[in-house]
Amino acid sequence: MTLVEHLTELRKRLFISCAAIAVGAIVAFALYNQILDFLLEPYCDIKKGDCQLFVTSPLDGIATRLKIAGYGGLMIASPVVLWELWRFITPGLHKQEKKYAIPFIASSTLLFFFGVLLGYLTFPKALDFLITIGGDQINEIFSPKEYVSFFLKVMLAFGLSFEFPVVLVFLELTGAVTAKRLGGWRRQAMVVIIAAAAVITPSQDPYSLFAMAVPMYVFYEVAILIGRILKK
Repeated sequence: MTLVEHLTELRKRLFISCAAIAVGAIVAFALYNQILDFLLEPYCDIKKGDCQLFVTSPLDGIATRLKIAGYGGLMIASPVVLWELWRFITPGLHKQEKKYAIPFIASSTLLFFFGVLLGYLTFPKALDFLITIGGDQINEIFSPKEYVSFFLKVMLAFGLSFEFPVVLVFLELTGAVTAKRLGGWRRQAMVVIIAAAAVITPSQDPYSLFAMAVPMYVFYEVAILIGRILKK
């Protein structure tokens, strides 16, 4: 393919991905109340039911709804986005490498949602830590826009971090790295993973840090094992 053909293909894939995200956003916009109740559950559990959010601007309500629609649309459309990403990459791969398309999409989608689930389960501990670390003299008043944004960023960060093994296996398939080389980088990888988890987690709390770093290192070892199996 020429450069123009590559750009045309990229435009096509981006258009389909954006259309899928738009459809997902419409669905999330319509399910706003149910999604907001779902997002408030961890905070309500901590506050024993006293979990009201307060707006400080007339625009906070619509901003919150649009934010939920945007993030919700991205999550709903993630399988389509991953598929289009793979379709854009596959022309540069060999025939035997293209057979991994379905496993790539399936594993990427499952890992993303498992990451989101782990972020959701970790969030109450992280939120409780952030609320109590300031001391009893501080009373929190959360706006829906800031709370929802923070919560969704945490879940998105966990979802994206769980794509780590897919990236490593893909690099092994393309020959960019080998399982042997990854095995020799274990110590450096552990340090980089912990540092990356500290940067990626929006809350910067120890619960989120270790909840993200430990699975990422496990994924690193799994990617090495998969690389050795594929080499055989």
